[in-house]
Amino acid sequence: MNVTTNIGFDNKTSSASPKMEKIVIVGGGPIGTRAAQELSKRGYHVTLLNAERWRPYNRVKLTPLLAGEAQLGQIYSSEYAPRPGRIDRFDGVSAIDVDRDGKQVLGSNDRTYSYSKLILALGSRAFVPNIEGSKLSGVFSFRNFNDVELLIARSMSARNVVVIGGGLLGLEAARGMAKRGAKVTVIEHENRLMPRQLDMAAGDTLKERIEAIGIDVVVNQRVQSINGNSRAEYITLGNGEEILADTVIVCTGVRANTQLPAAIGLSHNRGVIVDDQMRTSDPDIYAIGECAEHNKHVYGLVGPGYEQTSIAVGDISGEMGNMYLGSTPTTKLKVVGADVFSIGDFESIEQQPGIKSYIFKDAEHDVYRRLLISRGKLVAALGVGDWPEATKLQQAVADGKSVWPWQLWSFARKGQLWSDADDSVASWPKETIICNCTGVTKGAISDSITLGASTLDEVRTATSANSVCGSCKPLIHELLGQGEVKPEPVKWWKALLAISALGALIALSTLLLPRISLNDTYIVDDFWFDLWFDTIWKQYSGYTLLGLSVAAAIIGLRKRISFLSKLGGYQAWRLVHLIIGFTAALVLVWHTGFRLGNNLNFFLMASFLITLIFGAVAGLITGGEHELKDRGFSANNAKPRTLPMWVHIIAVWPLPVLIAIHVLVVYMY
Repeated sequence: MNVTTNIGFDNKTSSASPKMEKIVIVGGGPIGTRAAQELSKRGYHVTLLNAERWRPYNRVKLTPLLAGEAQLGQIYSSEYAPRPGRIDRFDGVSAIDVDRDGKQVLGSNDRTYSYSKLILALGSRAFVPNIEGSKLSGVFSFRNFNDVELLIARSMSARNVVVIGGGLLGLEAARGMAKRGAKVTVIEHENRLMPRQLDMAAGDTLKERIEAIGIDVVVNQRVQSINGNSRAEYITLGNGEEILADTVIVCTGVRANTQLPAAIGLSHNRGVIVDDQMRTSDPDIYAIGECAEHNKHVYGLVGPGYEQTSIAVGDISGEMGNMYLGSTPTTKLKVVGADVFSIGDFESIEQQPGIKSYIFKDAEHDVYRRLLISRGKLVAALGVGDWPEATKLQQAVADGKSVWPWQLWSFARKGQLWSDADDSVASWPKETIICNCTGVTKGAISDSITLGASTLDEVRTATSANSVCGSCKPLIHELLGQGEVKPEPVKWWKALLAISALGALIALSTLLLPRISLNDTYIVDDFWFDLWFDTIWKQYSGYTLLGLSVAAAIIGLRKRISFLSKLGGYQAWRLVHLIIGFTAALVLVWHTGFRLGNNLNFFLMASFLITLIFGAVAGLITGGEHELKDRGFSANNAKPRTLPMWVHIIAVWPLPVLIAIHVLVVYMY
């Protein structure tokens, strides 16, 4: 038994001490480890009981380890424990009893651990059906590090391997053993591979890909028995066919670990029953991950487990209003060398009325993609083969985004809903600028993540990215592996929209409204005549316009003027810049009376109007960009304001010269 104590660490110093409340987490898998890190970040002292003798590891990397593509040290999870809290982890220690009244956990090491709140992240165990011969030597499961250790040892002598189960784990086990030189056959009792994630066509496409690399696949058949004297020698199928098998790997699903919760009297069914805050029937005990049952659903994927972790940690920390409302089943993995993506419960969704299906096939590249649409909204998607839009599709299904006719047309032709500009950020070159405001590259952000940064705040602290305007937030989230986030509005976005719209209307009115006509005679004491034609008033309006132009130019250069940077943030100065532009549009009408002038005056007016109009358009896009992205009109990693912004900037450059000429001409003539 190993006992490991991890004192919280990060790149920042903190004098804060851990909170007095002690939290005990039972389960050292990815969900339990994430819960410990999040609680440590909030200042709690956490005790983590890890039943396995191995330190916490990444289960996704068990297959590369089995296949010989990864080394032992590469599969361990980060031991990052952020301050100001503390994590004490005990490896090889399981919880064997809980005194709910005394709030103590009894460990397998005969020690007791006191808690104020207890989190059960017990995970699940491999389910082995009652198949005749399943107790013979040479029969294995594939679920955890211990299973992989046994299979690696067995692979030295395995020649004919049969994998029972064509789901995700079964296919991964098949790939691992095939990589070690064994002849492998996969048996699936349903009519297709990965029946819970894929439809018939997708299952067939995956089957062809797997058979192409030398793995035999038998579908629509059950294993009747595993045969041999003292060890497995062959299996018999339901149709009587016999297949040689000196090694049998059973991958027929998992069952939640509910033995401990049942023993201490917690309500349970297929999992430990929890409410919307992940609390069990004991309000001081929470359950998360594969052992938790919420609204009669038990989720066997890590994504829902992380979502549940966030809710439970928030509730323990006193955060109000957070509720777990369930998760959308999502699979996005490389299975036996083939990319497989599935989001949504296809088996139930297909039976619903009004569902429309759209399919794209590329037989040359073994690509199959399918969308299910309900009332114009995306409700499910699946595919076999590379699909760069997978992350965006996942978010689109979660948000119930609309799919427009032109997007379906694009999908029918090219197999993608969005433009080529929506490629995954992960595929961008390292030198690509992610944060334009601070010049931080993708490589710098990736390096900070490698060194332990796991949240947007930590990336911001390490690199200064996302510290100015915030538009790079979705890109950083994607690099963090957290998928795309719902686009957020910029600060004061309603004011930006209102000011930009009014500024654009005023500037356009100069082009569209009839000009104020000149009278043949001078009119004494007429306000409107004086406003537009009196020389003194002309000078007032002209110099006001000049001052506003200079002020706007200075603010546009604020990043190069340290004094201005100290007076306010980017968001505030952007708003001031737009207010100046709006005021300049009003003064321009005052100064010109909607008259565009001739010769150089005309070019001056054209430069002014282009600057104002395209500046207003950029402001409108900035204020409404979150809605454009949320409704699918613009990609999360696209910058639709770039073109009008550049036109705005280019139109500014002639202004100083044209204004100078205009002033000289007025005073000379």
